[in-house]
Amino acid sequence: MTNAENFSLDAELAQTAAWDDTDDDFATDDQESWESGYADDDPELTTGDLDLAARHELRRVAGLRTELEDITEVEYRQLRLERVVLVGVWTEGTIEDAENSMAELALLAETAGSEVLDAIYQRRQSPDPATYVGRGKVEGIREIVQASGADTVICDGELAPSQLRNLEDKIKVKVVDRTALILDIFAQHAKSKEGKAQVELAQLNYMKQRLRGWGGNLSRQVGGRVAGGAGIGGRGPGETKIETDRRRINDRIAKLRRELKAMSGTRETMRQERRRNLVPSVAIAGYTNAGKSSLLNRLTGAGVLVEDALFATLDPTTRRAQASDGRVYTMSDTVGFVRHLPHQLVEAFRSTLEEVADSDLIVHVVDGSHVDPEGQISAVREVLAEIGAAKIPELIVINKADVADPMVVARLKQREPHTVVVSARTGEGIADALAAIEADLPRPQVEFDALVPYARGDLVDQIHRLGEITSLEHTADGTRISGRATEALAGELAAYAV
Repeated sequence: MTNAENFSLDAELAQTAAWDDTDDDFATDDQESWESGYADDDPELTTGDLDLAARHELRRVAGLRTELEDITEVEYRQLRLERVVLVGVWTEGTIEDAENSMAELALLAETAGSEVLDAIYQRRQSPDPATYVGRGKVEGIREIVQASGADTVICDGELAPSQLRNLEDKIKVKVVDRTALILDIFAQHAKSKEGKAQVELAQLNYMKQRLRGWGGNLSRQVGGRVAGGAGIGGRGPGETKIETDRRRINDRIAKLRRELKAMSGTRETMRQERRRNLVPSVAIAGYTNAGKSSLLNRLTGAGVLVEDALFATLDPTTRRAQASDGRVYTMSDTVGFVRHLPHQLVEAFRSTLEEVADSDLIVHVVDGSHVDPEGQISAVREVLAEIGAAKIPELIVINKADVADPMVVARLKQREPHTVVVSARTGEGIADALAAIEADLPRPQVEFDALVPYARGDLVDQIHRLGEITSLEHTADGTRISGRATEALAGELAAYAV
């Protein structure tokens, strides 16, 4: 038992006396280099980084099988990717064009979340009106599907409802066409309320002509008192289920169009405000995955989502930019284009594509590393002509210069004289692109020379933002300034003209 009277900690405390002494070397060197484990040294994430992380968390990954051999594997099950076979019909162009089209279809299928097992295409003068491909190729596709275990066939073209039905009846698996594939990608990537409504509208317009049921499901007649029919809400005896479904789709389409019309009012108000203030607008357009969002981030620091995938971003993004001479303009990122872009998407996204049609300059981004950049340019210009933007001034920006073939870049520069070569990833050529954009911006038309009193600093500020200054001098009576201005601003400066 311890004697409390004799207990002492003096010896132990004496050993710790030196702990309170401050070492000058530690204070100057070690304390500066010491970092807390709770410090958050990660750089601030942009909106695009957060969106990309969320998309990757939800992306389907390839697994082994869905059947479990051991119950302990249940915690590690992964969803198996949809396995597809690609089918194409080559009607015109060279064999390289056909292979490029099939390669693009494979990228679309992978972006939609599938695994491509095989691809087959056929040379024909025109697609077969009954089965898209010939009878022999249908048998070959069925054998490939059975041997590979594929569960979907994707055709590189828009199939008629009869072709879709005949192929499914003969191959015995699901068949989708290029339009349905692109619509599926848009449905996965749409994030805003307007984008989701636009995609749903395009999907309903596509599905309306392709309603089909198994057996007599959609041909069943319904009336007022039927056990399994529509009952109240049907138009009366004699209406079939397919007619009821088509009517409901039409009602939903009408509702979506009303909602989109209301949503487009906000966008139109913003455009009118820019027109009223005579703020020039620049639209970044181009083929999908050409690097439009990356270029916007480089030019304006927008921080939007960037991903090496087709149709990664759908919702337009507009950012304010300022030229080196002080002029203010806007720069907008738009949805990417693709060969044979479905007409339903062009109609549904018309309000979004109006950003391109109403712009003062189109920055046409081209993927310099692609095997067929000229084909991409032609495809984009076809869509621009369809939305009424063919006569807007255009600046070709060849992106991905760090990985592009110099011979291809030289060929493009010779074909398109008004061209700038950049790399959005490394920053190469960004200064030249900004200079070219500023040079192509609409210039004020009215020349002026005025002595603005110091009390009217607001006019000098407007000149800096909306005009073009040639000379500026501060005198005893005010600011002597000359240059070019808009008609409205020149009218206000007329009272101070020299």
